[in-house]
Amino acid sequence: MMEEKQWYVVNTYSGHETKVKEKLDMRIQSMGMENYIFRVIVPETTEIEIKDGKQKEKVKKMFPGYVLVEMIMTDEAWFVVRNTPGVTGFLGSSGKGAKPFPLYPHEIEKILNTMGMSIKEVIVDLNEGDRVKITDGPFKLMAGKVIEIDTEKNKAKVNIDLFGQETTVEVDLTQIEHDN
Repeated sequence: MMEEKQWYVVNTYSGHETKVKEKLDMRIQSMGMENYIFRVIVPETTEIEIKDGKQKEKVKKMFPGYVLVEMIMTDEAWFVVRNTPGVTGFLGSSGKGAKPFPLYPHEIEKILNTMGMSIKEVIVDLNEGDRVKITDGPFKLMAGKVIEIDTEKNKAKVNIDLFGQETTVEVDLTQIEHDN
């Protein structure tokens, strides 16, 4: 029976979250684990800070010392993640070889939404330059041309004709389809 992919919280040395993500991404490729370990995310938010009258954006880690991993929990996948340099263990595991508990869907959805991402991975068969029709949202039924695709955030920038002027709008990938 094929298990489904779920999200797990991985504990890292504090301050090493980005390094662990990079090392884990490399290990997934080099060890051929792409079918078991899908996404590795360092949960971050951008805060606007005003100092001395100047506005600055500051990226803050939502959970220092933790990364999120979307994976199918097999012995091999667990071993690859657990033995990545900088990883100290999984949250929700008692240790001694016990498998951890995954996050509940509503928990990961809230975290990803805060980051402007989605729990659903959208399969993109669009390219920049493609003609599309917007199927939902405030620009529903309008047609335009894709100028940029951001698969990490599941968004696309589309040029549409708004009141006779070419305007760029950002839409979810789930809100557009090829315009025939």
